[in-house]
Amino acid sequence: MASVHAAHARRGDRVTSWWRGTSLRAKVTGVTVAVLAVGLLAAGLGTGVFLRNAQIAALDQYLLQLAPTDVASTLMSVEVIDGVPHFAEAGTTATQYFVAVYGPDGKFIASAGGSGPAPAFPETFTLEQTLSNLSQILELEADDGSGRFHASADFLPPIDGVMDNYTQMVALPLSGVNQTVANYIGIYTILALLTILAGALATRWLVTLAFRSLGQVEDTAMSIAAGDLSQRMGDISPGTEVGRLKTAINAMLDRIDQALGQRDATVQQMRRFIGDASHELRTPLVTVRGYAELYRMGAISGDEQTAQSMERIEKEAIRMGGLVEDLLALARLDERRDIVVTAVDLRPIARDAALDARATSPERAVTVVDATPPAPAAAPTEPAPTTTATTGAVRRGSIADATRSLLRRRPKPSVDDMREVPEQSVRTAPPRDPIVLGDENRIRQVVANLLGNARRYTPAGTPIELATGVDDEAGMGWIAVVDHGEGVPEQLREKIFQRFWRADTSRTRETGGSGLGLSIVASVVEALHGSIEVTDTPGGGATFRVAFPLVQGRAAVEHLLIQTQPLRRLPAADTDAAGDIAPDTATGADAGADATDPDRG
Repeated sequence: MASVHAAHARRGDRVTSWWRGTSLRAKVTGVTVAVLAVGLLAAGLGTGVFLRNAQIAALDQYLLQLAPTDVASTLMSVEVIDGVPHFAEAGTTATQYFVAVYGPDGKFIASAGGSGPAPAFPETFTLEQTLSNLSQILELEADDGSGRFHASADFLPPIDGVMDNYTQMVALPLSGVNQTVANYIGIYTILALLTILAGALATRWLVTLAFRSLGQVEDTAMSIAAGDLSQRMGDISPGTEVGRLKTAINAMLDRIDQALGQRDATVQQMRRFIGDASHELRTPLVTVRGYAELYRMGAISGDEQTAQSMERIEKEAIRMGGLVEDLLALARLDERRDIVVTAVDLRPIARDAALDARATSPERAVTVVDATPPAPAAAPTEPAPTTTATTGAVRRGSIADATRSLLRRRPKPSVDDMREVPEQSVRTAPPRDPIVLGDENRIRQVVANLLGNARRYTPAGTPIELATGVDDEAGMGWIAVVDHGEGVPEQLREKIFQRFWRADTSRTRETGGSGLGLSIVASVVEALHGSIEVTDTPGGGATFRVAFPLVQGRAAVEHLLIQTQPLRRLPAADTDAAGDIAPDTATGADAGADATDPDRG
């Protein structure tokens, strides 16, 4: 035992002697290269892991979007005999994905697609398993054991003449993800080795000139080697050897910090994308589910109601597809896709939003107020009453002619942002219909987000009003969402439009959203050269009013070219012409007929 301890002691003495006999240049160079290697290795490993996770997340997202679609019909021919479909591979071109079809009894029927090793689809997959695994990712092995697949199962879209439910399972290989990560590791390894080599040579050259003041350099290098990458060399004198050494080490550490910062920025971008996606897809999904539940409970009957419900479901599905395509643009604040504007009537949008709100919250009275001024008449006549359409109780509302807004966002037009247009005659008569220049899907998105906020932040059963009208002086058509909850405190009104800001930071509570709804509203309104304001509802609550340029008048000429403009705060005097929803109501036997008159737009 004593001999063993003696051997260890002699070995330690040899190491100590070797270290003491090593030149100063070798010591400092070794430490610097070690720090650089550790930093690059940590950055490479972290970035590689994140890259793989991001690639798999993107593949899973694409897979979840692909599974509910009718991909089986693109790869297989279907022949229905006596109500039973027979599937056969159609012989189409190779695809990246594979698809398998299972019968009502859960037995495997057929598979097709792909251009490489096929996944080992399970022999049975029942309808109960399909229902329990909706929007879930399944892992499969290749039938030859050469790789792995991610798969998702969903019900096969209805087939004409077939009454039973069938299941389709779509699988995507992970070979592409693995290849991307392998390419990254190879490139990063070469660059890391070159960086380490360059750092070693530079450090070696600098250390040869350093004969004094090396104590600080040694201490700092040892701290960095221990893992504290925040350390930096201080007291730099560029004219001395030690000063140049400190500068080189600081530059090296900045490179490492930059690599880590880029990784963190990528992580934040991915998190923002996921938040946008979950928030934006929630509203149309809830609407479709509401119509489905109404149909299941028998609340929708007759061909006309069924056709109307199916039309709304189809529109929401189309809008979901557009939202998925635009989420990346919404996630980047500095990049926006060009908007093609058309003439949009705000009244059908308000009515459709009210129908959607009733489907999702049948306990609420949602009223639509048409505050459009009456058309000019040749002779004085009695003013036409303001007509309201309601999804709850029939009401009449009035619009106050003047109120002072507490918050207003309106872009400032710029001469550089307007393309030259030929001279043309401009209608001088004030427009009477709220037909604006805008993107219909985006305006519907704005109204849906505002309605969702109203439902989320007001007690159950409280009424909600939607109003449409025209601001003749500003040349704007507007739509307002009025609730009767607690309202928005004045000190929070400048924060509610910030991205990811929430008054309630909990996502699990009913009022805990992702903090994206109002920021998306503000972005869309800004992109369409509109304005948004928040006021107090008389009697309690909050009124959100958004306005867009009218098709008729000079506003149509000035907004032909849509570009994003910075927001600016308007003085209080500029908001005196803004309308507000008044609480006074009346009753009338003809209100219901006027509300459903298609001539009202």
